[in-house]
Amino acid sequence: MAPKVENKAFPTSEKFSLTDKVAYADGSVVSKIIIRNNKGNVTLFAFDKGEFLSEHTAPYDAIVQVLVVEAEVVVN
Repeated sequence: MAPKVENKAFPTSEKFSLTDKVAYADGSVVSKIIIRNNKGNVTLFAFDKGEFLSEHTAPYDAIVQVLVVEAEVVVN
């Protein structure tokens, strides 16, 4: 039996800013899942300068949207 997925969805009809939903932390990568269901997750990340995600695989497609400043994204 597949594990139960706790659904998490944004409230509808609510004005919000993605940059306000996750905070930066010195020397860290901060993540916050904003949508979770059995089809995948939408996760916000805040990276301090020089920080990165380690190489990994995921069972779902990935979308990268840079909201603030600049970033180098490497996909292999």
